Amino acid sequence: MTRVPFFLGTLILTCLSGQVSAQDACTPRSLGFGAGGASWEHRPLSKMKKDTRYGVVEEGGSSILHAEAEGSASFDATAFKPAIPAQPVLAWRWRTSGPIPGADNRDKSKEDSPLRVIVAFDGDIETLPAVEKRRFSRAKTFLGKDLPYAVLMYTWSDKVPTGSLIPSAHTSQVKMIAIAPDTVGAWQSVSRNVIEDYKRAWGKAPGKLLGVAVMTDTDNTGAKAAGDYADLRLACSP
Repeated sequence: MTRVPFFLGTLILTCLSGQVSAQDACTPRSLGFGAGGASWEHRPLSKMKKDTRYGVVEEGGSSILHAEAEGSASFDATAFKPAIPAQPVLAWRWRTSGPIPGADNRDKSKEDSPLRVIVAFDGDIETLPAVEKRRFSRAKTFLGKDLPYAVLMYTWSDKVPTGSLIPSAHTSQVKMIAIAPDTVGAWQSVSRNVIEDYKRAWGKAPGKLLGVAVMTDTDNTGAKAAGDYADLRLACSP
């Protein structure tokens, strides 16, 4: 998963469709993949990379997003337009057949994962260190759009315990939070307090939510991987 700055720029700000505005402090909402869910759009990570294949399938009465990667990296995203207040809980189910040989998100040359759920936040760029402000400025010049202020990546990992915080080697504004697998090949239910995770990552409360994405990527290892995502939702309590 290289070229992170380009990914951040395209993750939310090039999505074509969004959600209705939330007026309450906390408004539960489905981010599902079927009818009545969110509007999801496929987004390339880079013109220089192969795209991961995504498609919705039905299983047991649920709409599942199935992803297949082979030396590839791209993502599906849903944007909130306008941005919404950060919700306490993000919950989902995911499943994969196993780890990616050689992948380790602690090493930037091996940053691949069969499953990722990604959350992008707004914030005040002027409060960032000078090196980060320069990065944002370069990205805006290149892309013509602002980057998300901060990104949390919930990343399936068999290398470290659940909750482990893995900093990005590219920028201080991306943090990975590891989710260790239960039974490989079986559905795993995950529920995270997004607000508390953000506070742990950056030491302060989050700004508004810009959007959510999912990604299965094997561009660094060149391996094959498959993953399934289901029942994404924002909630006010677990």
